[in-house]
Amino acid sequence: MIMKFTTPLIAASALAAGMMLALAAPLAASAHVSVTPDATGAGAYTVLTFSTAHGCAGSSTSTMTIDIPESIASVSPTVNPGWTVEKVAVDLATPIDDGQGNDITTRVGQVRYTAVTPLPDGFRDTFALSLQLPADSEGETLAFPVLQTCEVGETNWNEATVSGEDEPALPAPFITVTAATGDAHGHSDADTDAETVATHDDATAAPATAASADDILARVLGAGGLVVGAVGIVLAVTARRKQSV
Repeated sequence: MIMKFTTPLIAASALAAGMMLALAAPLAASAHVSVTPDATGAGAYTVLTFSTAHGCAGSSTSTMTIDIPESIASVSPTVNPGWTVEKVAVDLATPIDDGQGNDITTRVGQVRYTAVTPLPDGFRDTFALSLQLPADSEGETLAFPVLQTCEVGETNWNEATVSGEDEPALPAPFITVTAATGDAHGHSDADTDAETVATHDDATAAPATAASADDILARVLGAGGLVVGAVGIVLAVTARRKQSV
């Protein structure tokens, strides 16, 4: 009798494991604070959209503080209903010329969004920043660490993601700067040509961000879950046929 139930038990376990992997995929994709740029070309003006859909171990989010890389001097945060927003200035080690003969001695070091009503765990919100990418930063990775403060506890998303290594537990949102386009707004002079547009879009989409990395991981886990689940079903059907014989 024991032998008759061994194979079905293994099959059921495999099927359950597959279902768990498939369900884990969307959870993995939403587990981090992510950033999505609308342009990545060096020197381009871009809008970076940060998103979160979870609190700190289930606690509601009260503040999102985004660190701005030193190479970016100016940031314009988008007003988000339900949140107050402030720009935190820091001193520049070396003043820079604003192009009109004036020295700039400070820059925006952080942008802080504070919830009027804390965002419950499991609900998503976004925070958009408009800025210009450095003109000489092609190929560089720009990280935007985020301190997520909750009603109870906090999570510091500040760990660097290194190519070829496992993703850290608390990765900082980041973008990879690509080659400069035809103008500072990220548009090519040949954008009217369909083939050129497709090529341009592919080149822009190539750099990985924290969000795209999560999406790839989710798809891999989902595919793995489906394969394991299918194997479990085959084993279960085979076992039942043997028993009936």
